[in-house]
Amino acid sequence: MEMTLALAIGVLTGSGVWLLLRPRTFQVIMGLSLLSYAVNLFIFSMGRLGLSTGMEPVLRSGVAQDLAHYADPLPQALVLTAIVIGFAMTALFLVVLLASRGLAGNDHVDGRDPGQHPEENT
Repeated sequence: MEMTLALAIGVLTGSGVWLLLRPRTFQVIMGLSLLSYAVNLFIFSMGRLGLSTGMEPVLRSGVAQDLAHYADPLPQALVLTAIVIGFAMTALFLVVLLASRGLAGNDHVDGRDPGQHPEENT
């Protein structure tokens, strides 16, 4: 299971970085989203280190009230907060993308179409 999770984090990170380096704004936004998913998986997996599955998430009667019997809620709270912030960031970037596309007429990161400036493409 650890290998699958590490592979998923690596693929998401690699794909996100590759998309971040693309010239179109939409691809950059998708790259940022993939990177945020990779970071969320990483934080969530770090909260599971050393913990066995099947631990109680909240205090219960009949179970000893020490940290050895309960799951750590902090990584779950951090990931939940990061999901909300990531959604707001993506929405803001999409609005900026639409405004930039309306003003410039294309969705290139630098605002120029490479076909308009062939001397810079060499």
